Amino acid sequence: MSRTHRLIRMAVLLALTSSSSLLAQEKPALKLTLQEAVRMALRQNPEVQIANLNVVESLEDRTIARSALLPQASIQASDAVTRRNLETFFGRRIPGFPQHIGPFQTFQAGPGFSAPIFDLTLWRQLQASSHNVTGIRAQELTVRERTALLVVSQYLGCLRAAAEVQAAQSRVQLALALYDQAVELQKQGISTALDTLRSNVELQNEKQRLIVAETQRNTSLYGLEQLLNLDPHQSVDLSDEGSFFSMPEFGLEESINSAFARRPEIKALVAQETAAHLRQKAAGEERLPRVSVDGNWGYQGTSVPASIPAYEFAVTLQVPLFTGGRIHAETAKAGIELKKIGRQMEETKSRVALEVKSAVEQLNAARNEVQVANLGVKLANDEVSDARERFQAGVANNIEVITAQDALARANDNQIAALYRYNQARADLAHATGQIENLYTH
Repeated sequence: MSRTHRLIRMAVLLALTSSSSLLAQEKPALKLTLQEAVRMALRQNPEVQIANLNVVESLEDRTIARSALLPQASIQASDAVTRRNLETFFGRRIPGFPQHIGPFQTFQAGPGFSAPIFDLTLWRQLQASSHNVTGIRAQELTVRERTALLVVSQYLGCLRAAAEVQAAQSRVQLALALYDQAVELQKQGISTALDTLRSNVELQNEKQRLIVAETQRNTSLYGLEQLLNLDPHQSVDLSDEGSFFSMPEFGLEESINSAFARRPEIKALVAQETAAHLRQKAAGEERLPRVSVDGNWGYQGTSVPASIPAYEFAVTLQVPLFTGGRIHAETAKAGIELKKIGRQMEETKSRVALEVKSAVEQLNAARNEVQVANLGVKLANDEVSDARERFQAGVANNIEVITAQDALARANDNQIAALYRYNQARADLAHATGQIENLYTH
């Protein structure tokens, strides 16, 4: 008995331990609005974080390019012992001269410096690196806009799935009420067992649709959690479920010229084009003379006690005469890069214009679809009510009721799909005009 009691106590302790560990892993659901979800993604999404690091890296590259134009200073110290073979200098032994000199000690210590005075190539490289920073910032905005669009689309997909669950639950309740009605009328002898069977079949169909809708909602939420880079044990609840059936006004500037001015892809190409122009100038200006100053000062001698101050200062003028075609090739390469950027600019502007026009058209169509779908839901509900009353009165069997139920299901699906397309069209137009982050974070 004592052994049995010990086993029971151990089993209870294990059960309590496992349940406490599961509770520790579970976290309360995080309720997020659409704006909060977008803000969180712009902070935590790995692609956005990598884009931020690229901006920081480009700033460091600009600092490196700028350092080449600034004076360079260092302190050096050396203490060497030297022994030379004189025969290596003259090519043969000279009578009367020793074969070698040394060994002797040489000590030298002091500061040294160098500074460019006139070098247009270095200056152009600094200008190009500054415009590269602008281009990288524009690329960061591109990543942020794309991430915001993905989060908005996923959040809207979650809202759509939640609305489908609500509609499915409502239809299950209606199907259950109609089934109970058919059972009661059969007991009263007003309807037949076939009517009850039809109602039961429709009830099971609606339950199956509810299961599918709930699965779709859960998987959509998992996708949103991944975009937000949340802990795998952290779940999300949507705070904007009630606003899914509303149609908010859309007041963004929709012109194509506005999109050209705001889209970060175009800003990045403009910065790349400017940087390429500067690199082309820098390649051509390598033919110009370069002037630099070098020098050092320090103590020099055969030993530390015997050292005396020594210095050397020099101004260097370098004029390229022949570079083996390198300067011409670098200039031609920069020109080719400019042509490539020009073609990319044309393609990007054409794509942006198409996106804006398509998004405006889809938004207008979706607005009309929502109006038609809302009317369809109202008419389908009226049809269900009329068919239910006719069946209750014994005027008709429940085939009309089942048909009305199917029509209501289609009307609900059409309404949810139209509302989703409207909200997605708003997001697409905001992205096409380069304003999605501004729209969904303020």
